[in-house]
Amino acid sequence: MEPLVLNEEQMLLRDSAADFVTRRSPISRMRALRDAGDELGFEPDVWKEMAGLGWQGILLPESCGGLGLGYAEMVVVLEELGTSLVPEPFLGTILLGANALLLGGTEAQQQAVLPGVAAGETFLALAHHEHSARHQLHQVATKAESAGAGWRLRGAKDLVLDGPAADHLIVSARTSGDDGDRAGITLFLVDAGSGGLAKKPQRLIDSRGASIVMLDGVEVGSDAVLGQVGEGADLLDAILDRALVGLAAEMLGSTRRAFEMTLEYLREREQFGVKIGSFQALKHRAAEMFVQVELSRSAVMGAARAIDAGDTAVPRLASLAKATLSDTFMLVANEAVQMHGGIGMTDEHDIGFFLKRARSTELLFGDAAWHRARWATLSGY
Repeated sequence: MEPLVLNEEQMLLRDSAADFVTRRSPISRMRALRDAGDELGFEPDVWKEMAGLGWQGILLPESCGGLGLGYAEMVVVLEELGTSLVPEPFLGTILLGANALLLGGTEAQQQAVLPGVAAGETFLALAHHEHSARHQLHQVATKAESAGAGWRLRGAKDLVLDGPAADHLIVSARTSGDDGDRAGITLFLVDAGSGGLAKKPQRLIDSRGASIVMLDGVEVGSDAVLGQVGEGADLLDAILDRALVGLAAEMLGSTRRAFEMTLEYLREREQFGVKIGSFQALKHRAAEMFVQVELSRSAVMGAARAIDAGDTAVPRLASLAKATLSDTFMLVANEAVQMHGGIGMTDEHDIGFFLKRARSTELLFGDAAWHRARWATLSGY
């Protein structure tokens, strides 16, 4: 495995992303979107600017208008986006939607959709989660029945991340077996404007956009199947593992920035005539946060490089990264609010946005306890 350090090109990419975030997406932008009740939760114009920088195409092959790079580069950008809680839909469109097509799509499916993704014109979402499933990918009650030369889908999905903007949905449905069975799940590429498909907006605690998706006899052709009929569970696992690593990178950036904001406050705030950063108890707590942030960075970088190398340990390392960042982000966000004192509890101060994002991302795709259990199972314990 490569050393866990950035090369010269990756450092340039990091600096470019950091500069863009500073200029175009301060936290005040996210606050304004929240206060406006914007259904999308992001700005398509900003997304288009990011496409001009090539970020949406980092993981996409050149044949689809992408850059043909890897996760080592993708996590660099995602970390910087996390520092300012940038709300654009990398999770739904790139890490979930585009990955589904990259891992399971035919060349025709990829060519029909991915060039638009790279150009910042097409949005995707993965509709896999069902009510009460609680991170269990195989709890799929949505049915896909044979209908002539194609399929007819009936069921409902919730927590479809970045669903309000999605032009296409990747939907998991059961083509055989019973709810809870691993075998018998199939993924379908579905146009969001299909007859019988309805989306109802959801709002997460961190103000991100999601959807409830209802499928009432949605008809698709046989060419809508991703991968093999009945073997979608393996494909879902691979998609989610890659999304876990990307999400962990974004969480790392948010964690890092919340820690930096806290250090700045400790250096400025005076109590009893001295800077509170001089108090030994606060120094110890800050040191613990620093150590956990650096350990988290290693977990993210190690998992990203494993994906690029085709390492069979990717599922374990993805769970390790998500478990580590779920714990670290919550630790730092809680400590940050507490160390800011009363002002940290107000909506007017930005630190509270990091705590809300920590609460939301902690649970996405499984919390720390769930991923520690998965890591143990995959490791043979």
